[in-house]
Amino acid sequence: MKQFLLLLHEDIEKLNELSPKEMEELANAHMNWANKLAEKGHFVSGDGLQEKSVLITEKDSVVKDGPYLESKEIIGGYYLLRAYDLETVVELAKQCPTHHYGGTTEIRPIMQMEDYEQ
Repeated sequence: MKQFLLLLHEDIEKLNELSPKEMEELANAHMNWANKLAEKGHFVSGDGLQEKSVLITEKDSVVKDGPYLESKEIIGGYYLLRAYDLETVVELAKQCPTHHYGGTTEIRPIMQMEDYEQ
C-alpha cells in the first residue's frame, strides 16, 4: 500500500471562536475518526501541531518565526494514512472532522522508490 500525508489547514480565527465544549467535541471527533481509520487499516499516525512555528529559508539558512499575523490559516495537524490509491484517500479525507469548522485538507502522496525509477 502507498502512504499519503493529510495536512489539516485550519482557520485560526474560527478555531479561536469555539467554546470549550465545541473544542472538546472537535477533539473527540478526531479521535473517533482516527479509530475508524485504524480499524480499516488506513491509519499510520497523526497528531495536532502547535500554532508556533519556525521557518528556515535561503542558502544562508535564515531563521524566521511564524505563522505570520497576516495569515489566517495554519496547519493544525496531520494524518499519515495508507491506501492503495489516491481516490481512496480522497474519499476518506471527505470525512475528516477538520471540515466541521471551515478547515480544509490537503493530500500529499509520499514518494516511493519506484517513483524515482520512472
